[in-house]
Amino acid sequence: MPQSHDVSSEELDCRIEGGVARLRLNRPAARNALNGALVDELDGRLALLDDDESVGAVVLAGAPPGFSAGSDVKELAGMTVADMARHEARTARVARSIQQLGTPVIAAVEGFALGGGFLLAVSCDLVVTTADARWHLPEVQLGWVPPWGLQALAARCGPVLTKRFSWGETSTTGADLHRLGVVEELAHSGGAESEALTIASRLAALPTAAVGATKHALADAVLAGAEVLDARANRMFAENCRTPEARTSLDRFAPTTAEESR
Repeated sequence: MPQSHDVSSEELDCRIEGGVARLRLNRPAARNALNGALVDELDGRLALLDDDESVGAVVLAGAPPGFSAGSDVKELAGMTVADMARHEARTARVARSIQQLGTPVIAAVEGFALGGGFLLAVSCDLVVTTADARWHLPEVQLGWVPPWGLQALAARCGPVLTKRFSWGETSTTGADLHRLGVVEELAHSGGAESEALTIASRLAALPTAAVGATKHALADAVLAGAEVLDARANRMFAENCRTPEARTSLDRFAPTTAEESR
């Protein structure tokens, strides 16, 4: 395969160079929200990169202005509760799959990582964030439990801090998460992706079989109970979405008649 090439799509930019793949979530107008098309594209691209022997590491970033605002609530608002739960279960499977890959995946967070964006980032093997990046789980404020990813966060900071972050009564910063040991690397503003690419290049230079074996040896420690916890959270999410508080939040994001007719 060529040393450097671009295999981008409308939803996801992918540039492979020097053994490192840089994936950028590419829905800037929607703050890189995780709609169905982007989740499907991310799932397929991660699998292809894991099978690509020329790729030794992956950096997952977001097109400016930030990493990801999480689930596309505008898309969810047009779904039935059952369809919303199925969409979130699909996203959960993609996030869990990162730990099952043989290729290390490093999240590079600039600007913000909100909701599912927060949980997707911490589902990666390593996280680089800028000190001023805004991290927040707003789901409880909207009326529902975070429907997946809680085990990935708990593996990093334990259940008590996970509960505190999940209540989301306030946002936090990359600097705070680094101080608490939730994320591994702190970068200067504008430098998260560059730092993540540097780390990825070092990992890509290591023996790939040994790198992959190390990931697989530790996968259970990170994912222990994650599938069961995600399934439970998904059921609770569906129940929460039928409450008046959640319906009020969803109605705020529902497309207007004018938007539907476009």
